[in-house]
Amino acid sequence: MSVDQDTVRKIARLARIKVDEAEVPQLEGELNGILKWIEMLNEVDTGNIAPMTSVVAMDMKKRDDEVTDGGYPADIVKNAAESDDGFFMVPKVVE
Repeated sequence: MSVDQDTVRKIARLARIKVDEAEVPQLEGELNGILKWIEMLNEVDTGNIAPMTSVVAMDMKKRDDEVTDGGYPADIVKNAAESDDGFFMVPKVVE
């Protein structure tokens, strides 16, 4: 795959980047170089390689999933304009 000058202009317009006409040939060469590099990466056989999330193998820190009431409902509704029995009171918005 290669990029021509019209495609460079279209990419710049879609990305909303102002590109002078004098820069278009240089950008064409740079984009074509990037695409050639990507084509080289596609030649690498990665069939037997497991996907990685990190270079260093790590286990995620996990906690027990416990359902609680929070233990401090009075503190939660302390700054509410109105509250009732630990719940926020809001004005009715739908008739």
